[in-house]
Amino acid sequence: MTTTLATRDAATYAQWFACLADPTRVRVLHVVATAPGEITVGALTEAVGISQSTCSHHLRKLAEVGFVRLRKEGTATLVSVDPACRACLPHAADAVMGTVATRPRHPANPPADVTVRAMTDDDWADVRRVYGEGIATGNATFETEVPSRRTLDAKWLAGHRWVAQLGDRVVGWAAATPVSTRECYSGVAETSVYVGEGVRGRGVGTALLRKQVTAADEGGLWTLQTAIFPENRASIALHHAAGFRTVGVRERIARHHGVWRDTVMLERRCRTAEPPSC
Repeated sequence: MTTTLATRDAATYAQWFACLADPTRVRVLHVVATAPGEITVGALTEAVGISQSTCSHHLRKLAEVGFVRLRKEGTATLVSVDPACRACLPHAADAVMGTVATRPRHPANPPADVTVRAMTDDDWADVRRVYGEGIATGNATFETEVPSRRTLDAKWLAGHRWVAQLGDRVVGWAAATPVSTRECYSGVAETSVYVGEGVRGRGVGTALLRKQVTAADEGGLWTLQTAIFPENRASIALHHAAGFRTVGVRERIARHHGVWRDTVMLERRCRTAEPPSC
């Protein structure tokens, strides 16, 4: 099945890419994006090695398309990257290159040494350990402490809880949570996938997500959704490969350690499940 970009989206992406056709402008955006906070125009000109007038020119161009934000404070101009840019710009490249899935499909085959099975009561200690290792990354969840077993057990759907093993060691888990108690949303669930420290990049997430979406399709869940920090590009790519599509960016949705954070909202639809009428 061949799909094409919407004309409006193509025009928007072309405008973004045209803005970045100048290598100096790319360097300016990179310095702003990697700064720990707002940066003054003076510090920016020094970092890039250009005149202030040249820097101001490039900043105006970047601000016009929404890549940076400019804020006056006294006589100084403070520059910061627009949080939406961190998700929207990579998404534009994904969309153009066709890596954003437009229909449900399963992730690639997982590695042979990763086993995924249903979660049991004996797994809770390992599940909470892996959860804590995810929290420690700072880009996995808004949670700052591992929820209790009772809390997790109460909210996760039975039959949609999985653990991944390497040998006899639990190294990851996946679970689904209902988004609502209303009957018409009975097939809509929010998903979570966590991979333990030291085994990321080994295909554990691929194995878990493959099992999760397969079980969801077979179990009558017609929509899976998840919210991921824009900085967690590995997780976003993993979900795109499993048939999730980016549906939007929720700007400044909640505070995390006192800092407002954005999340990228992704969704996967099953074409075989039949939603009930409300």
